[in-house]
Amino acid sequence: MKMIASLTAMAVVLATPSFAEFALADRFVDNDGDLIADIPTDESQWLDPATLVFAYTPVEDPAVYAEVWQPFLDHMEEVTGKPVQFFPVQSNAAQIEAMRAGRLHVAGFNTGSNPLAVACAGFRPFAMMAGEDGSFGYEMEFITYPGSGISEIADIAGRTMAFTAETSNSGFKAPSALLASEFGLEAERDFTPAFSGAHDNSILGVANRDYDAAAIANSVRIRMEARDVVQADQLEIIYTSDTFPTTGYGTVYNLHPDLQEKVAEAFFSFDWTGTAMEEEFSNSGESQFIPITFQENWSVIRQIDAAMGVEYNCQ
Repeated sequence: MKMIASLTAMAVVLATPSFAEFALADRFVDNDGDLIADIPTDESQWLDPATLVFAYTPVEDPAVYAEVWQPFLDHMEEVTGKPVQFFPVQSNAAQIEAMRAGRLHVAGFNTGSNPLAVACAGFRPFAMMAGEDGSFGYEMEFITYPGSGISEIADIAGRTMAFTAETSNSGFKAPSALLASEFGLEAERDFTPAFSGAHDNSILGVANRDYDAAAIANSVRIRMEARDVVQADQLEIIYTSDTFPTTGYGTVYNLHPDLQEKVAEAFFSFDWTGTAMEEEFSNSGESQFIPITFQENWSVIRQIDAAMGVEYNCQ
């Protein structure tokens, strides 16, 4: 049985605790109140690297996505006039730390780690992938394998449930909140949690029956099925949420302002037609970059974080 969740209803359930105000680390300022770090007024703080470094959110096989992103990186080189290097990150924490340390200049941070990157690394998101009609986002799914004995979320009790990483929205935070608030299921007490590190790993783990169930982003599943990495009949979907925002793209706050403008231009002027980008991401219905704001588009994610008591520890 496949269930459809209402994000609005879930937000009401999650709204019970008092919300902590979202705040940036002390080293950043936000004078315009848009919830992201302002570009420094002191020009000596601006980064003007010889080579721009770009990182996509962690995936099981970064080499695959290095090839997928190459047409876009070539385009960014043309627009910015600088070489662009693909940086294969192994975890959300490593990606955030690289930007915080000034080694990462342009990035796509996944939905759940976006607020942490904004608060602690000075990430300034401005773009998101969308369909030709401007629609965007993905759904969180609970998946299992045929014959697992799990036909609804309540059946996860006593079983092994895979999450991706604690910074992931659909891979940990949203499903954990849902399991506790609507089904009374808590990790360790009611089921055995496992952390796979990435949505790809969770999906493969369920398909290979290493995990009884998993919480994943369906955009990743759809692309994996399109590449024949997994077969649709290896998985059963028992729950689907409403739509969340997907990976947000942007720059580090102190990248030279002229470079920030050129990077944004590269995103919005890129022609996907006939590229590896089109081939890969069209599988999940994405074919362009559209402008977004952290303040508006990540509101529901900040709400979930606040309700779960998430603290953006920037130490």
